[in-house]
Amino acid sequence: MTVDRAARRPPTARRRGIRPTRGYRVFQAINGVILTGVVVVTLYPFLNIVARSLSDEAYIIAGRVSLVPRGFDLTSYRLVMSDAMFWTNYRNTVMYTVLATVIALVLTTCYAYVLSKPQLKGRGALVGIAVFTMFFSGGLIPNYVLITSLGMKNTVWAVVVPNAISVFNLLVMKAFFESLPAELEEAAAVDGLHTYGILLRIVLPLSKAVIATMVLFYAVSFWNSWFTAFLYLDQQDMFPVTVYLRNLIAGATGAQSAGGVADADAVQAAATLQSVTIVLTTLPILAVYPFIQRYFVSGVMLGAVKG
Repeated sequence: MTVDRAARRPPTARRRGIRPTRGYRVFQAINGVILTGVVVVTLYPFLNIVARSLSDEAYIIAGRVSLVPRGFDLTSYRLVMSDAMFWTNYRNTVMYTVLATVIALVLTTCYAYVLSKPQLKGRGALVGIAVFTMFFSGGLIPNYVLITSLGMKNTVWAVVVPNAISVFNLLVMKAFFESLPAELEEAAAVDGLHTYGILLRIVLPLSKAVIATMVLFYAVSFWNSWFTAFLYLDQQDMFPVTVYLRNLIAGATGAQSAGGVADADAVQAAATLQSVTIVLTTLPILAVYPFIQRYFVSGVMLGAVKG
C-alpha cells in the first residue's frame, strides 16, 4: 500500500512551503517601520539625557550635544553623588517603593481573589465601588484633609497608603483568578484546606506570572511618583529622590525666568545636574526591568483573555 509522500512529511516541512501573501509582507513592512519609529522616538530623549550628563558644560551651552557625549566629563556626577541629601532621598525612594509595593500587592491580591468568586454575595456592588473610583475621586483638598486628620502627614504612610490599590491592576488580577480551574480549589477544600490555605498553597503558586506583572506595575509607579510626597511631606530628609529632582528642575526654571540671558550658563549647568540625577534615578528600574519583563506579556494576557 503506497502512501503519498506529501502526507508523510512532518508538519514543519509542509509549513515551509507556504509563502506569506503579498498583503502580509506589506503589513510586516509597515509594522516594522512604525515600531522602529516608536523605538527611535522613545530612545532619543533618554540617550540625549545620558549624553548631556557625560558632556562638558561648554559643549552643552553651545548646543553641540545630541546623542554622543562631547568633552567627556564626570564632574556633574561627582557633584550629585557627593550630596548627602541626594543619597538620603534615594534611600527614602527605595524604602517607599518596597514598602508600598508589598502593601499594594497584598491588598490587591486579597481583594481580587474575593471578587473572583461568583458565589460571593454583594460581589457586583464591590466591583462597582472599585470601578467607580477609576472615574471619580474625592478631590485634592478632601484627600489632603483626610490624610492630615488621620495623623499621616509627614509620615511614610502618607506616601504608601493613598495609592495602595490600582483598580486596573485589581481587575487584571481578578480576571486571572477567574481563569483558574475551580476544580483545583474544590479538591483542596476536600483535602481539608481552608480559604487562606487554598490561596497561599494553591492559587498563589499558580499566579507567579501575574504577580510579577503586578510587582512591575506597582514598583515603577511608586518609584516615579513625586506629587504625593510633595503634597504630604514637609521635611526635606523625608523626600524621595523624585522630589529632589523636581526641586532641581524648579530651581533651574526659576533662574531662567528671573535671570534671562544673563544666567544662561547657570541654567545650562543646572540642566546638566538634572540630566545626571535623571540617569541615576532611572538606573535601578532599568536594571530590574529585564528580569521581570518576561512575565509581563504572559501575566497581562492571562489576566485579560479567557477561553
